[in-house]
Amino acid sequence: MRGVRWSLRGVAVLAAVMAVVLLLALAVMLLWNSLVPELFRGPPLQYWQALGLLLLSRILFGGLRRGSWHGQWRQRMWRERWESMTPEERERLREHFQGRCGRRVSSSGEPASPPPSG
Repeated sequence: MRGVRWSLRGVAVLAAVMAVVLLLALAVMLLWNSLVPELFRGPPLQYWQALGLLLLSRILFGGLRRGSWHGQWRQRMWRERWESMTPEERERLREHFQGRCGRRVSSSGEPASPPPSG
């Protein structure tokens, strides 16, 4: 009985995801057709073209994600790296990134002397 319940739940989730994607495609088509032809003299889209555009944007830009797995992985990697550093290594890394961002601040919080020019 449990397996059937999980199967039905899986089918319901799949149907919900498909409905959301189809509604998003409809929204893309309606927005495109109400804006692009008048503003940019572009062609109006059919429904399947809008769905293709949505898929293409997902592939190219990684949109439509609930959460970014890559971002979470990168954040975890940096946190582990930071925790394994000594205080001296942390300070060097902090100074390195502050220097790259153009902010030269000493560890006491006061502006450091400007770098030698030349």
